[in-house]
Amino acid sequence: MGMFEWTEKNAAELQQGGVIAPDERLPWPQTAVMGVQHVIAMFGATVLAPILMGFDPNIAILMSGIGTLIFFFMTGGKVPSYLGSSFAFIGVVIAATAYAGKGPNANIGVALGGIIACGVLYTLIGAIVQAVGTGWIERLMPPVVTGAVVAVIGLNLAGIPIKNMAASNFDAWMQVVTFVCVGLVAVLTRGMVQRLLILVGLILASLVYALLTNGLGLGTPMDLSGIANAAWVGLPSLSAPVFHASSMLLIAPVAIILVAENLGHLKAVTAMTGRNLDPYIGRAFMGDGIATIVSGSAGGTGVTTYAENIGVMAATKIYSTAVFFAAALIAIVLGFSPKFGAVIQAIPLPVMGGVSIVVFGLIAVAGAKIWVDNKVDFSQNKNLIVAAITLVLGTGDFTLKFGGFALGGIGTATFGAILLYALLNRKA
Repeated sequence: MGMFEWTEKNAAELQQGGVIAPDERLPWPQTAVMGVQHVIAMFGATVLAPILMGFDPNIAILMSGIGTLIFFFMTGGKVPSYLGSSFAFIGVVIAATAYAGKGPNANIGVALGGIIACGVLYTLIGAIVQAVGTGWIERLMPPVVTGAVVAVIGLNLAGIPIKNMAASNFDAWMQVVTFVCVGLVAVLTRGMVQRLLILVGLILASLVYALLTNGLGLGTPMDLSGIANAAWVGLPSLSAPVFHASSMLLIAPVAIILVAENLGHLKAVTAMTGRNLDPYIGRAFMGDGIATIVSGSAGGTGVTTYAENIGVMAATKIYSTAVFFAAALIAIVLGFSPKFGAVIQAIPLPVMGGVSIVVFGLIAVAGAKIWVDNKVDFSQNKNLIVAAITLVLGTGDFTLKFGGFALGGIGTATFGAILLYALLNRKA
């Protein structure tokens, strides 16, 4: 079957709890609606990552669509996956650019150079995997290592919302209101609303914020003038990369995290669909790597396959790659709307801070979930020591200097975990 050939299934089959396989699709109108759902699922995180780094969210959305199309072509339309902004870049980008947490990032160029370097490294890893398989990755990065590294990405970022995103006592209380809103949505709602917990919680908290500030005069009022002034259609503001060796060395190692993430996602999709996707792993890495290079070249964030969209597939039993093709086109259209970007910029900083607390926490717990799901045995000292040291290196932002080059917390934790495991896994 070709890349754009799907067997059409009718909706009646779906009503009986049927499964739509990757090479099948619903009629196009329903496929488009499912595409919208996937756009909404990736939306919160894909827009949140650029805001936390001072990037333009419109470009991030546009590049998530273009990246997903690149991935689709690289995998021959066989792997159902959406590519959105990766959170693995946030810590290193903030370190490389000294970003203060509000407004556009003045040093975005050096970050983009690093993101492109990461994409190149990732693409090379994909080419090696395509040639020799994934066995070597699994040996270097067993679940104890990948779990610790993922957990560290969340923990390393914990200080940002708490130190930088609450200027006053009112702002700190607003962060509490925000994460409580997200928590209540997560637990008390069902179906689609529950899947959109971050987005719905953010909207609720923004309404509370508007009531307390614009209405009751507490704190800084919400400014909606930008939304009114923004055009409905227009080009996003592109940025050019700048190649600095130190920033490239700092950001490129994120490729290791993307490899672990993408590998985990492909295994999850394989388990869900019952289709063996192993032959496509190398191509998936290369697709993701090329998409990251293209995104970084225009001013976008690095991209990665999205667990949120895998969650939607698990809930709907619709694994059709046609849905992701539709979602990518919808995202590209959104990327060309400055009005949409202005709505995002109007979100109050403490509300973003409260959401960040949840998101970074969820990343940390996702690392622990890798341990639980893979039944990592912490009665083995090698596992215990690797996890223990990795978590503190990353959370405490342990930095090692090599001449003029500094390797910060996420980098030392990632390399530390891999090297420590290799050292301690020597069988006596």
